[in-house]
Amino acid sequence: MANKVVLDALIPREDFDVQDQTQVALGRNKTTLSIPDLEYESFFFSTIRKPDFQRETNEWDGNKIAELIKSFIEGELVPAVILWRSSGNYIFVIDGSHRLSALSSWINNDYGDGSISLEYYGGEIPEEQKEIAEKTREIINSEIGPFKDYKIANRYPEKVSKYVAERAKGLGALALQVQWVEGNSKKAEESFFKINQQAAPIHPTELMLIKSRKKANGVAARAVIRSGKGHKYWSIFGTEKQYEIQKLATEIHTLLFRPIYETPIKTLDLPIGGKIFSNDGLTLVYETINIVNEISDKNLDSINDDVNGNETIKCLKRTKKILSRINSVHPSSLGLHPIVYFYSLRGRHKIASYYAVLSFVIYLEENKKFNNFIKIRKDFEEILLNYEFLVQQIVRKYRQSKNGYLHIRDYYIAIMENLLNKNDVEQTIDKIIQSKEFAYLKKAVKDEEEIKAKKFSKERKSLAFIVESVKTANRCAICNSLLHKNSITIDHKTRKSEGGLGTVENAQLAHPYCNSTYKN
Repeated sequence: MANKVVLDALIPREDFDVQDQTQVALGRNKTTLSIPDLEYESFFFSTIRKPDFQRETNEWDGNKIAELIKSFIEGELVPAVILWRSSGNYIFVIDGSHRLSALSSWINNDYGDGSISLEYYGGEIPEEQKEIAEKTREIINSEIGPFKDYKIANRYPEKVSKYVAERAKGLGALALQVQWVEGNSKKAEESFFKINQQAAPIHPTELMLIKSRKKANGVAARAVIRSGKGHKYWSIFGTEKQYEIQKLATEIHTLLFRPIYETPIKTLDLPIGGKIFSNDGLTLVYETINIVNEISDKNLDSINDDVNGNETIKCLKRTKKILSRINSVHPSSLGLHPIVYFYSLRGRHKIASYYAVLSFVIYLEENKKFNNFIKIRKDFEEILLNYEFLVQQIVRKYRQSKNGYLHIRDYYIAIMENLLNKNDVEQTIDKIIQSKEFAYLKKAVKDEEEIKAKKFSKERKSLAFIVESVKTANRCAICNSLLHKNSITIDHKTRKSEGGLGTVENAQLAHPYCNSTYKN
């Protein structure tokens, strides 16, 4: 979703089956939509909705939005939007949500950062979203002109550009064509999936979220991806449970995606989940919740809908516990450094490795092996850094992150067991490669790519920074492994119980778990 504009707030969501308390005769439906219909306070705009299972409206970049607006104001063909009116007189967009949202973003000056979005997201909009919105506004103001100029152009042409003045005269006569779906909510839902699958296939994660939209994992994923903001899929639960879901979702979002991931990398303070504004962000959140809570696509049908919020809260609490164990200041935190476990030396986030670590930490928890891991952690991390290409070979063999992560977890377990058996780093790698399970691995560094360009690429810049920074990074005084910004505690060299004072000389940096549990 890099550089994609978030227009999700412009058309709110609603359940297809929603009913108003007062019913009125439906009357005749509009056959076209004009500019005034898309202004925020209009009768039409205030009743238009997206189905509650509709994917986020964030698939277009600024250039594509500008292209759609330009096509409209220059009288070019814009495909008709398809609508359906419920018995409660809400108007649902069956097809054309991006088109309507793009035009509306221009008319209401909201590209994901305006007053409509601000209210929708509870007054908090991510910095990445604001930056993309402002760049989009610059593109549209430069190529087309702001909508406010068109509103005054016919009366005051001298105050606007020639381009705006020429096109404003015909703007009042332009309209989008509308087609209507007839029938009940079931017919509308069938039409939605049929049309959307034909035009632009829905991402597999979105399909699973639609399927699980009333189940605990689906509600939890939707809450986390937006940090408890936006459309409240959990609004059917009681007020206290809504608050708890939003609080847990915000905490999990922070654990996953803070600090903000930017490239080229110029800091080792990286988030464990990579970049939220990416094509993989939603998938990563959904799969995180599934892995931690032992939910798979295969057993989804056997899971009941969450009718009171208890299961959603349980899912979120378990997810927070494991993520806190991975990287936080909680006393149980191992403080796993993202650059070692979740990123390549070129700065790319490794989703398969991230899933594998989730599963590995669950394995350590279930088998009470955290102390065993701390004993060999330094050498374990040396293997991850120096033999990164072996994990790449596992991913290539199993083709997808979702298929390969359990094999990477087993590889991690094999590393730990070999190191615990007093093998050194080289012996450990040799024994793993000689094993039946990992016989396909090759102990050879992949060939370096041929460099022809004189300028450094983003990846090369990241590589140079990471290689140098790892050499001098802070290390835990207890296990001698890398320390991350989100997981640093100050430990007494001489324990307080043994008379140790809170002096600088008696202070050392340590991982929370090493400090609170392993040392004791």
